[in-house]
Amino acid sequence: QVQLVESGGGLVQPGGSLRLSCAASGSMFSIYAMGWYRQAPGKQRELVAFITSGGITNYADSVKGRFTISKDNAKNTVYLQMHSLQPEDTAVYYCNAASHVTYWGQGTQVTVSS
Repeated sequence: QVQLVESGGGLVQPGGSLRLSCAASGSMFSIYAMGWYRQAPGKQRELVAFITSGGITNYADSVKGRFTISKDNAKNTVYLQMHSLQPEDTAVYYCNAASHVTYWGQGTQVTVSS
């Protein structure tokens, strides 16, 4: 079992920045990738970014150049640094860990509004 706890969401003005954190605990040895997804009201959950155990990263086209995913292996924590936030980035952001099963955090709300 793996437990994921997100933090760092909130309200930010357009053009602002936020950093999300996802602290993982439990049986981490089987995890081969971790990522961030988001779900806006009335829309499907979508991949934002992921990072593999080897450090390979991938991003949705909509966030390339604005968001950066990183990890601290010593802390079992994955981060999502978000810059130049826009209203369309408003969503609940979920942390995800992939092994033979998929684990999800509880989500953290990000609201971009003036």
